[in-house]
Amino acid sequence: MGLNENIVKYIKDKIFPQYDTNIEGHRIEHIKNVISRSFELNELFHLNLNPNMVYVIAAFHDLGYKVDSENHEQVSADMFYQDEVMKYFFSDEDRQIIYEAIIDHRASLEYEARSVYGKLVSSADRAIDIDIALWGIILFQRNKHKDENLSDLDIIEYAYKKLASKYGKGGYAKMYFPDQKYQDFLNSMQKLVADKEKFIEKELSLIRAHK
Repeated sequence: MGLNENIVKYIKDKIFPQYDTNIEGHRIEHIKNVISRSFELNELFHLNLNPNMVYVIAAFHDLGYKVDSENHEQVSADMFYQDEVMKYFFSDEDRQIIYEAIIDHRASLEYEARSVYGKLVSSADRAIDIDIALWGIILFQRNKHKDENLSDLDIIEYAYKKLASKYGKGGYAKMYFPDQKYQDFLNSMQKLVADKEKFIEKELSLIRAHK
């Protein structure tokens, strides 16, 4: 089964443009990366999932970020479920699976994703590039604390705590389909967060590079 061209066209015309108002790091570049990784992991782990469902889940997964970043997974799922065009393409059963998978993509989920689709998009959403992850967390913390007039070092401190708890030893980030790209990233990130001084130095160099 290949991708339905009408679904792809609708997503590109009507859904992708909505990411223009998300904060940097959660815009269309990230969405396209998650779509690509979803198909990569689907093939690598021989999951044989419905490509249209995979595509739509990845395309919608961060859509609600601009509405409520703290609960974006639920908002994104609701936006999908209320989309009248999506009702035309998918059965009620498939729509429920897509809805749950969008919710279940969050790294800090306290329960295991309810379907292989949720496990796939969650895994595809995990970082595999150190620099992208380090710069993305700076942007996230700047946005989260934008009214607090924090220094770069204050922002880096928040970034360190977040990444250490997410990707450090025993971190909460869920990865159901760990390929070599992720394993290499995780090893590098764990070494970095194990040395806070090097972490701070690396983040400061990225901040300088983006000024």
